[in-house]
Amino acid sequence: MSNCLPKRTTLELSQRLKTLFVLTILFVSIVSVMFYWRTGQDTKGQVYSLPSQNGSAQLLLHLPHATAGGPSLSPGDVFFVETSERTNPSYLFTCSVESAARMHPGTRIVVLMKGLANGNASLPKHWAFSLLSSLPNVEFQTLNLTELFSRTPLAKWYFQTQQRPGPYFLAHLSDACRITIMWKFGGIYLDTDFIVLKNLKNLTNALGIQSQNELNGAFLSFEPKHEFMELCLQDFADNYKGWIWAHQGPLLLTRVFKKWCSISEIQNGMNCKGVSALAPEAMYPVPWRNWKKLFETISSLELQKLLKNTYAVHVWNKLSHGTRLEITSQALLAQLYSQFCPATYTRMKNDFKEQSGHAM
Repeated sequence: MSNCLPKRTTLELSQRLKTLFVLTILFVSIVSVMFYWRTGQDTKGQVYSLPSQNGSAQLLLHLPHATAGGPSLSPGDVFFVETSERTNPSYLFTCSVESAARMHPGTRIVVLMKGLANGNASLPKHWAFSLLSSLPNVEFQTLNLTELFSRTPLAKWYFQTQQRPGPYFLAHLSDACRITIMWKFGGIYLDTDFIVLKNLKNLTNALGIQSQNELNGAFLSFEPKHEFMELCLQDFADNYKGWIWAHQGPLLLTRVFKKWCSISEIQNGMNCKGVSALAPEAMYPVPWRNWKKLFETISSLELQKLLKNTYAVHVWNKLSHGTRLEITSQALLAQLYSQFCPATYTRMKNDFKEQSGHAM
């Protein structure tokens, strides 16, 4: 009997330790689940606000509002975003940033690139970085996606889609970045296949119509924390469809705008509750279906007439990127390079001398 007691005591102690171990694992699991749920929580109708300026300070670590002896920068930055790991900007990418910088000499042009390690501190040795860094208002920064999406409904979306990226993940990631940047920071967002012709700062709370009854987010201009961008964030999280290419981009902006205005058809130049849908000629004077027109010869008079009411020209790089362009020709696109991004154009001409043709 005396020998049985220690054995029973040892057995009971072992069982208690096992039970305690299981309960501990269960508790840690519950806490972990609660943490991730809390991080990406997307309660319907609610978009999380930033605690003071912490979010912007962590995302854009080295963005002084003015430099000694430099230009006086006005509020509202112009943003470009590269969501892939690429660090070899194309001629068109470079022209986009250069033209924006020249048309906005008093505005900071922020180029956010996922592939950069430490922003301006260690830029890759590529001619485009040297060219653009020589412009006083251009800054390169590292795109920190986790920080960008923090405290928004897209935090949970980003965490989940990283595990199972769909066929259009990079496109949808770009769509997510632009509406998040507009909501968190405000300013102007431009795709890297725009050539900017005029200053865009007088366009506030605006986006462009790309074709009949459809908006496009290649250009966005909004005040920070605007309710329209808040609704776009929520719609993105609530109605994500990773297998449809345009669902999180043009289709999202179109359906949110229609709800915003309680309409079924979007009219050119309409303004609804302070948000403007700019006519196609403002940003998309060459429709995507007619993108080849960019490579056709055009007279100076025709060009002037075409661009009379245009702020910027979208080049539809997804469709046009493999098309050969003779940079010294009178093609519409060649003339735009020549007039609005002269430094890039000079580089292209020098490269053109070494080869008979040229692909963008």
